[in-house]
Amino acid sequence: MNNTNPGIVLGTMGFGTQVDPDTSFAILDSFVAGGGDWLDTANCYSFWADPSGVGGASERVIGAWLRARPGARDSVRIATKVRQNPLVPHVWPESAEGLSARAVHAGMEESLERLGVDHVDMLWAHAEDRTVPLEETVGAFGELAAKGTALRVGAANHTAWRVERARSLARDQGAEPWTALQLRHSLVQPRPLTPLAEGGHRHLTPEDLDLAASEGLDVWAYSALLWGSYTRPDKPFPDTYDHPGTSRVLAVLGDIADEVSATKNQVVLAWLLHQGIAPIVGVSRVQHVEEALAARDVRLTDEHLARFGAAR
Repeated sequence: MNNTNPGIVLGTMGFGTQVDPDTSFAILDSFVAGGGDWLDTANCYSFWADPSGVGGASERVIGAWLRARPGARDSVRIATKVRQNPLVPHVWPESAEGLSARAVHAGMEESLERLGVDHVDMLWAHAEDRTVPLEETVGAFGELAAKGTALRVGAANHTAWRVERARSLARDQGAEPWTALQLRHSLVQPRPLTPLAEGGHRHLTPEDLDLAASEGLDVWAYSALLWGSYTRPDKPFPDTYDHPGTSRVLAVLGDIADEVSATKNQVVLAWLLHQGIAPIVGVSRVQHVEEALAARDVRLTDEHLARFGAAR
């Protein structure tokens, strides 16, 4: 994987819906003060929690924060996504915008307007859209990169073969290829072949890691802390994680957290960082930001990693 790995990424999905603007501003301030720089959002965040039935709230909050903090744009890098925003309020996935050239260009234009910026540092294809020729999607992303409105482009929730096909098409077109993957990943894993309850989620696989390692792609992991399940009794792991491997991993996690004097969440984040995977951490309180950033200082040994590997 390449050396542009962003480390801890701040997930902003709840900004403007589950997280009020004042708290969102405080979280952003704390993240930047702690040395964080990558913000991850999407044009569809969070349509399911917004009375309007469409996305845009998260980007609008980030845009308002940038306007209220002169010079802040130089301190952060912004990643956003197109593909999932409903074109008809409260109608999803039937009216999701998709990845046609028209949808990609329109989505990017609207995101830039909400953010109040002239470019984003990463534009993700939020999920596959197999109703559109991949050549068309690749070309649209390449055009945005050529214009400088997206400095880099990446694929979220895509199969490895589709990513490599897209990269080959980009080479044929002389277009900017996808150079980053974003997938769901954490220390504990669900039972194999069990469907996920969360629409649109796709798990990181060994094949994805193999592709990333061989092609020098960045890997970002969302739902890295599984919504607080590692530490909060009121947030139990989903049923798909109910298997003996989870029990073994959690026992090792508790032991290692004690040994390195860190929280369980910090050890999970450190485990990801050690592999060169950038965890996206969505938070609702400033203290969560501080805890997450401190994971950068947690040092896991090869012996620790071997114990996790044996438990998994």
